[in-house]
Amino acid sequence: MKALQSTIPRALATGTRVVCSDNTGARLVEVVSVDGYHGVRKRQPCLGIGDMATVSVKKGTPEMRRKLEKAVVIRQKKEIRRANGIRLSFEDNAMVLVNDRGEPKGTEIKGAVPREIAERYPKIASMATMIV
Repeated sequence: MKALQSTIPRALATGTRVVCSDNTGARLVEVVSVDGYHGVRKRQPCLGIGDMATVSVKKGTPEMRRKLEKAVVIRQKKEIRRANGIRLSFEDNAMVLVNDRGEPKGTEIKGAVPREIAERYPKIASMATMIV
């Protein structure tokens, strides 16, 4: 039997500045490129909850700034629709810095994390304070 899946709109484009909600030292990151995106010519690459991207750290500690890092979207303002009909949206867009395998670089995550992230990235889920 096939598992029911959520409909996740890709609401964040490249160039978007997003809050980094972990304790790595980065506070604000800008999306540079979307990993695994194969799009159409002249279309802006977009990403949504659970997608990994390469980001540039814009604000944070001096050793973190101006570095390219990998990050995963954990919250987005645009609502997502779950298979049971519930619509879920957050009050901000947020990302967490990760390594190439999807394991978080920080030791704690501030704010809520959706269940879709918990299924796809179990290490992020174990560090989250709340799973919605």
